[in-house]
Amino acid sequence: METPQQKTGPSTAKVVTIVIVAMLFTMVATVLIITHWLFPRPFKPVVLSQAEEQRLERKLERLDRFGGETGRTSSGPQGPVVSEEDLTPEPYSEEGASREIRLSEREVNAMIAHNSELATRMAVDFSDNLVSVKLLIPVDPDFPIMGGKVLKVRGGAELAFRNDRPVVILRGISVMGVPLPNAWLGGLKNIDLIEVFGAEPGFWKGFADGVAAIEVREGHLRIELKE
Repeated sequence: METPQQKTGPSTAKVVTIVIVAMLFTMVATVLIITHWLFPRPFKPVVLSQAEEQRLERKLERLDRFGGETGRTSSGPQGPVVSEEDLTPEPYSEEGASREIRLSEREVNAMIAHNSELATRMAVDFSDNLVSVKLLIPVDPDFPIMGGKVLKVRGGAELAFRNDRPVVILRGISVMGVPLPNAWLGGLKNIDLIEVFGAEPGFWKGFADGVAAIEVREGHLRIELKE
């Protein structure tokens, strides 16, 4: 009668190797998580191509903003520099003025990149009926919790136009990847701010009464103002 062979487990060397590999993997994963969580990398500022820059300049010109032909002021030793044309006396007129604002996601982020404080700390995303924002907030080194670290904050709000009224719904805010409870947001999550606050005099009513249309789609924003 044959004696059944006893099954032998993995050798000690194999067990030690597996344990070491698992420990190394855990250590690397932990370092990556901590690095990403506590030390998020600055955002890369958006740089427009020459054609995109020219399109943005034309849009800013239509807005007729104070600051010369490009619609933006330039800085000099004595402060903002303006051209003589900016101060030429002329009668006010709205004839032929466009009430529509169209901006792409890249154009908005490029304008943010011109701000030295926000250039690497803020990024905006446009998707269908949703505006999302990423923000890196440095914590004061003397603050008792996470002093000297950078908080990564994300938020999103639905932005649309339905039933002849703007719709603004806060979808949520998260800090370091953790969504904040609705109670911490004052109960404002997932409610139409225009519907709730737009009936009483104030910011939301004024905003709603002045908007004729809003459209947010992938990479683009369009706002049309009333007369």
